[in-house]
Amino acid sequence: MSRREGRRKRGWKPVAAVLFCILTCLCTAAAGSFSEEVVRKVDPSVLEAAAEGQTDFFVVMTEQADLSAARGLPTKAAKGAFVYRALTDTAARTQPPVLAELKLLGARSVKPFWVVNMILVRGGLALVQAMAARQDVAQIYANPAIVLETPRSESGSRGPDALESVEWNVELIHAPDVWSLGYTGQGVVVAGQDTGYMWNHTALKNQYRGWNGTYADHDYNWHDAIHTGGSSCGADTPAPCDDYGHGTHTMGTMVGDDGGSNRIGVAPGARWIGCRNMNAGVGTPATYGECFQWFIAPTDLDGLNPDPSMAPDVINDSWTCPPSEGCTNPDILKTIVENTRVAGIVVVASAGNEGSGCGTIDAPPAIYKASFSVGATNRSDGIASFSSRGPVTVDGSGRMKPDVSAPGVNVRSSVNYSTTSYTRMSGTSMAGPHVAGLVALILSARPDWKGHVALIEGVIERSAVPRTTDEACGGVPVTAVPNNTYGWGRIDALAAVVGDPDGDGVGDLEDCSPLDGATWALPGPAQNLRLTESGSTTLTWDAPDRPGGTSLQYDVLASGDPSDFSGAGAECLASGVSGHTATDATATSGVRFYVIRARNGCGSTLGADSAGVPRRGVTCP
Repeated sequence: MSRREGRRKRGWKPVAAVLFCILTCLCTAAAGSFSEEVVRKVDPSVLEAAAEGQTDFFVVMTEQADLSAARGLPTKAAKGAFVYRALTDTAARTQPPVLAELKLLGARSVKPFWVVNMILVRGGLALVQAMAARQDVAQIYANPAIVLETPRSESGSRGPDALESVEWNVELIHAPDVWSLGYTGQGVVVAGQDTGYMWNHTALKNQYRGWNGTYADHDYNWHDAIHTGGSSCGADTPAPCDDYGHGTHTMGTMVGDDGGSNRIGVAPGARWIGCRNMNAGVGTPATYGECFQWFIAPTDLDGLNPDPSMAPDVINDSWTCPPSEGCTNPDILKTIVENTRVAGIVVVASAGNEGSGCGTIDAPPAIYKASFSVGATNRSDGIASFSSRGPVTVDGSGRMKPDVSAPGVNVRSSVNYSTTSYTRMSGTSMAGPHVAGLVALILSARPDWKGHVALIEGVIERSAVPRTTDEACGGVPVTAVPNNTYGWGRIDALAAVVGDPDGDGVGDLEDCSPLDGATWALPGPAQNLRLTESGSTTLTWDAPDRPGGTSLQYDVLASGDPSDFSGAGAECLASGVSGHTATDATATSGVRFYVIRARNGCGSTLGADSAGVPRRGVTCP
């Protein structure tokens, strides 16, 4: 199931032509009524709505934060802190003059954002024109309501009616084989923005980060982006709530397990947090953007004290924002997804349910390069008829999509009918959560990969079960992998965790660089060095706060002159120590200095390349 993404029925093209004519005529009329700058900057739908009265619109600032330096930072924590600081600093520095004018002009509602440097405003035509006249304003976009689509069906592919202890879809991607190795998603945080979540469902409660086994604390673990109305949940609900059922179902596929016979989730050892971005199945670009912003730096329930260290490792987005429903601001969502990814967070997006024609992946966020887009397969590894296909033509890129595929037909998972209810649903909305769960399994086995989004995505792609098609969408040969139907293929959790995607003979659990070209962070410094004298000097120390690479090792250096440590004069007492102790048996007079250097045992550029040539390592001086 996915949100409505502009159904292609008989007569769609003529409707599109009429819509194009309407927009063209509106622009022509606007050209005669408004300045060239207003026509250039303002979405026609905003001009049309504002001419009739009050409307919501985004004022997008000209200056946007430069996040390029974050890409070279060594850890997810460092990336997240830098991105949060850069985004908030840019907004705080550039928005005050605009906010002051909005107040002066009597704007009815003003909500600043920093995930993109923009302001959501409610006002009329005069306010729109005033904002468009400013040089520090780049564009003005609409904020339409987007409706979630109902579940899809796939004839001839119904799953079994009988209860399965581990659901077929979880078995098919070999998640239980990864569990047997001891990796269930532990130490990883997954997130979803959706219709909300029934947090106390028996398959979800113990995995919720806000539940400690005795009481719930929703600070930093839940955010409601619905501030008015709110359907059966109400607005600004202080605890996770789902008024539709879709979100509870997707979260169940990510982490669900009731401890009994309902093993519905890919990564039952992971913890989850959530954001409600839809009111009874209806969301807006503002609610989507607010959830992304909260995930980069979660806050308490009052929206205060943001903390990027509480950010998730992966976000599942089982929704789309199609232009056919008025989502005319693709650049805003594109920048939001890109900024989230730079913060070290994997963004998983459902491809959409507009198949089976080629070029039907046509709506944000699935169309973006920065999104990891997922198509839907059935129990036989065939592509679902409803699963949208690439290439992406709506932005002129011709980009190959989806990236991968996962089970999305008759998937059984938790729903919000009661705390013990389950049902089957179909759609790319059901496929995407499998990939988010797989990210959690990978990171539980390789926590040093956190924040390295490109590497995680690459491992999932290259470990997928290859699937070919005779559809040849985008002119891709029918034997080609990847392709615009399945992407790289149907995901395989076991191969992603223990496989060898670069073919260098070293499996993922041991290979510091499972894809050529990846680089890794050095660990933090060893801590709390202690010396004990008893004939010889025994050194003990504690591990660093930040472990860095897969194989944390220590070099022990000694000298009578501290200046030797900055050159090659220090003595190497031990190299590649894996524990936290070493001995200096050398009897010396005077003062003796020591340095314990923590390093990634694989080296600074790590592992071996696909030809088997060792990558550069670090040695003790």
